[in-house]
Amino acid sequence: MADETENAIDALLQETRWFPPSDEFRAKANVSNDAVYETARNDREGYWAGWAEQLDWQTKWDKVLEWEPPYAKWFVGGKLNASHNCLDRHLATKPGKLAIVWEGEPGDVRSYTYGELHAEVSRFANALKKLGVTLGDRVAIYMPLVPEAIVAMLACARIGAAHSVVFGGFSSEALRDRIQDAGAKVLITATSGYRRGNLVPLKKLADAAVVECPTIEHVVVVMRRAAADEADDTVTVNARDRWYHELISRESADCEPVWVDSEQMLYTLYTSGTTGKPKGIIHTTGGYLTGCYATTKWVFDLKDDDVYWCTADIGWVTGHSYVVYGPLANGATVFIYEGAPDWPKQDRFWQLVEKHKVTIFYTAPTAIRAFMKWGESLPKSHDLSSLRLLGSVGEPINPEAWMWYHRNIGGERCPIVDTWWQTETGAIMITPLPGIVATKPGSATKPFPGIEAKILNQQGQPVEVGGGYLAITEPWPSMLRGIWGDPERYEKQYWAKWPGIYFTGDGARVDADGYFWLLGRVDDVMNVAGHRIGTMEVESALVDHPAIAEAAVVGIKHEIKGTAIAAFVIVKSSAIDAAKSNLAAFEQELKQHVSDKIGAIARPEKILLTVDLPKTRSGKIMRRLLRDIAEGRALGDVTTLADPTVVASLKERYEEES
Repeated sequence: MADETENAIDALLQETRWFPPSDEFRAKANVSNDAVYETARNDREGYWAGWAEQLDWQTKWDKVLEWEPPYAKWFVGGKLNASHNCLDRHLATKPGKLAIVWEGEPGDVRSYTYGELHAEVSRFANALKKLGVTLGDRVAIYMPLVPEAIVAMLACARIGAAHSVVFGGFSSEALRDRIQDAGAKVLITATSGYRRGNLVPLKKLADAAVVECPTIEHVVVVMRRAAADEADDTVTVNARDRWYHELISRESADCEPVWVDSEQMLYTLYTSGTTGKPKGIIHTTGGYLTGCYATTKWVFDLKDDDVYWCTADIGWVTGHSYVVYGPLANGATVFIYEGAPDWPKQDRFWQLVEKHKVTIFYTAPTAIRAFMKWGESLPKSHDLSSLRLLGSVGEPINPEAWMWYHRNIGGERCPIVDTWWQTETGAIMITPLPGIVATKPGSATKPFPGIEAKILNQQGQPVEVGGGYLAITEPWPSMLRGIWGDPERYEKQYWAKWPGIYFTGDGARVDADGYFWLLGRVDDVMNVAGHRIGTMEVESALVDHPAIAEAAVVGIKHEIKGTAIAAFVIVKSSAIDAAKSNLAAFEQELKQHVSDKIGAIARPEKILLTVDLPKTRSGKIMRRLLRDIAEGRALGDVTTLADPTVVASLKERYEEES
């Protein structure tokens, strides 16, 4: 945890303004009495059981929780189906209500009522069954943000198959690795997706991936293009391929859900860790759905007439929990948009809010900082009066961005829910409840009722006021159930620091009011534009380049992304002359190589060639010092380095090239 970050937060604590909920908002809020915190604390299991009872179960559970650290089972013996809870249970009361309103980047619009979405999901579920997908099988999904991606997730859940969604911005190699690890039986993809006016060739990338994926028996392909765009006519159709539209045209709109055990795996989702291999986080059905349902209803103060927009892609956990499962389990109208916020103009998001009368808007600090850079005139040129609540997710939001968001998007009338959670936690863990909690710009405020979060020191003792490590001290329903195929890594990474206590990997501070201030990662994971990327993953991609002998990467501050990647590379002697002859071209080549191996999200912002790396005598790379060098700070202690002169040389060369 950087000293300057802690000092900045300490200064903020002396001057931070409070933003209590307005009397008007509180009067209509889903939660208007802070007694809910005490109720949950006094009987956590009973509290969570109360939420679970609001879902539909074929068989009620025998026991709320079995906890044998670090393994938990929630609602033991209960049977339910996530697809049923997102669709069927709403048909009696709201079959004609809009479930999804979608707009593509080119401007094409489609919508589905709950009745229509139920029929589409049922047809595709029947099609998957005919392709041989059964209970417990894994299905990979590699899609743009189109309605069929949500249909695919819910169709898998309907028949008891586990989906593994891979972000459409990842490379074919990243897709291949995730398919191989999950042992997926079917891949669902699209011909392409739109991004800033260009077609991303998803099918072409998928074809390259499945060449090395023997478990894939079928590839289902969604035709994605605007009516006037003929570019995808050249998509290769292989023997294993099946067109989505042809499959569903032959199927019934009636598919009985498979009632599964509460602990049946709903999905795996791959996230970066401190090793080069992404880890498949496992989430099961009953507890996960309970956590998503509860947090969506209370954190976003969800009402029946809301139009809710979470800008996340479904390739990330935010899209799973707060585009699909949480909102649809609540019977919400969900708006989704395929494209980028700056295409064709930088006011696209505000044009969409105005057009679709969005009432709840949930986005990342990275986007908010971009909005700030683009200027106040853009949101002011649109009618944003439909908005009534704003949210922030993915990384700590700086107070300046919070205030800009409050003034220019919320019109100083919308509460802001700054949320902290992770892929591993499944659902929101620390957040204000907008009807009762006064907010402070930059603070995620308090744990959600029923969540026991604390700041601990190195010895695992609670810190009443001050900084330390963020930990979750009691099990919660939506918690991860393991890492696919790697129980040892699960136990070591999350539970070894303090027995029976979940280590989040994040540093945080707690103030005298009990408010939490997140400081970011304390391990070798970078939070780039709200997405977690392991240092080892990027280093492995760099070393894969034939000219690179060794590499080290660190996260550095970035005005828009929050964190960007800086890479220090040692070039092989056989390639050094060619690299030096055109450094700019060589740097671009390495950046593109990382993009090809992992995806554009991992593309380094800066690459520095060096003859050596600062290491301890045991050989560990001193990333703290590399970060100091990359950000131009005074160097820290170098007494543990095998060759202290390396640091000075690196610093001098970095500053020359900056």
